[in-house]
Amino acid sequence: MGKDVSRVLEEALQLRPNERARIAAELLASLDDKEEDVASAWATEIARRAADAIADPDDEEDWRMALSEIQQDVLAR
Repeated sequence: MGKDVSRVLEEALQLRPNERARIAAELLASLDDKEEDVASAWATEIARRAADAIADPDDEEDWRMALSEIQQDVLAR
């Protein structure tokens, strides 16, 4: 943990239980927002891929090439 994170945690642990619970709930909710963004992005990508497959069923791509492209995309983020 970085110094800032340790300091924030130390200060948060000094709060009353109901205040700590509120902070914990807010932090957990913030993670859910990110998960929803990821789920939405995947749904969009799946729809795009399905439309591509329906539009051109003879267009086959080697899975190794597809994996390489995905890895490049993820690493570029």
